Amino acid sequence: MKVEEIYKLFKLNKTVSTDSRKINDGDIYFALKGDNFNGNLFAAEALQKGASFCVVDEVQKTEDDRIIYVKNSLETLQSLAAIHRSSLNIPIIAITGSNGKTTTKELVHAVLSTQLKCYTTEGNLNNHIGIPITLLKIAEDADIAIVEMGANHKKEISGYCTYTNPTHGNITNCGKAHLEGFGSEAGIIEGKGELFDFLRTNNGTAFLNNDYDYLKPIAAGIEHIISYGTKDADCIGTEVGGDHFLSVTIDQNIGLQNIRTRLTGSYNLPNVLTAVCIGKTFGISDENIRLALENYEPKNSRSQIIVQGNNTIIMDAYNANPSSVKVAIENLIQLNVEKKVVMLGGMLELGNYSEAEHKATVTLLATYNWEAVLLVGEGFKDVESPYAYAKDSEAAAVWFKKKAFSNAAILIKGSRGIKMENIIK
Repeated sequence: MKVEEIYKLFKLNKTVSTDSRKINDGDIYFALKGDNFNGNLFAAEALQKGASFCVVDEVQKTEDDRIIYVKNSLETLQSLAAIHRSSLNIPIIAITGSNGKTTTKELVHAVLSTQLKCYTTEGNLNNHIGIPITLLKIAEDADIAIVEMGANHKKEISGYCTYTNPTHGNITNCGKAHLEGFGSEAGIIEGKGELFDFLRTNNGTAFLNNDYDYLKPIAAGIEHIISYGTKDADCIGTEVGGDHFLSVTIDQNIGLQNIRTRLTGSYNLPNVLTAVCIGKTFGISDENIRLALENYEPKNSRSQIIVQGNNTIIMDAYNANPSSVKVAIENLIQLNVEKKVVMLGGMLELGNYSEAEHKATVTLLATYNWEAVLLVGEGFKDVESPYAYAKDSEAAAVWFKKKAFSNAAILIKGSRGIKMENIIK
């Protein structure tokens, strides 16, 4: 069956699923395949649970008119999303970057939603499966949408752009994330820059952090650029205050003084400025921008402040790479607290850079006199250091309980696979 015909069926049902365990009545089930799963094996089960149709790319044992055969289920899903995107006459903002893209996306969504019907990526569904699903969830009542784009190798972002067709875009930053896939820091900039390449070719608008000189060359030639940063930008803001929470003042053309967020760390300043800049671009009032930013509360182990007894825990364990670990450590050093504890999980997907980057992190830690430091996971296993070591988060939890810290600021950070959040569960 051609994808155009499948789209007619989608218009009747308007929901899709790629997980046979989570079928809702009327879903069109797409049987996808990966290294460790094959959705084709569960097509009959999906129909039994209420799916209206199943899109498969392998022959089924059961004959059923509701089974639709295609050459490739994933490519069909992406093509379906492209057709749906072409029917939406709305701005779509694409957000990518090495660090902070999910927080930025959430902040922008909070701001825009105060006055507009705004759809956005749920959680971190920012890959080749999540992005088409995000697009297909955008309903006809949408005024605007935000699509988060993750990537761990070149040509990934450019591929997403072909069916997302963003009108606006933002690159949060380019740090040392996914070095294994991108090959080098220059490869990371090139890979993330594919979003700006698309905007340049398609007369789009870039939201540019003017503080990062490395972003300016890849933005060159884009006709519509709206800049933000701490100086020399269309939207200028600075950090104020010095407690656990970030406060921001916008210094140019906007009456927003001392916005007190529930985010921690100066590294979140660019994320806040992005939200302000995009909010003003799309006509959001100053007061609504303030309310949205002050009411947004981080979750899912992203820059969360957790009070446990008389300790303050900075839970930033959703992911980690050398760049994000560095700024998290530096932020803890700057806090006006006597006792400071660091628990770091290993950094994944660094390839041949892994040993050097873990050593560099230990060297950075040695510049400060901590109350205690615990290194967790394989990445730190063979790195010489004066600090305690635990093989996994379970062992780290035992160490943490025995220490019984009091009146301390505690940073917990690590790559997703290390599951550092389990330490305090």
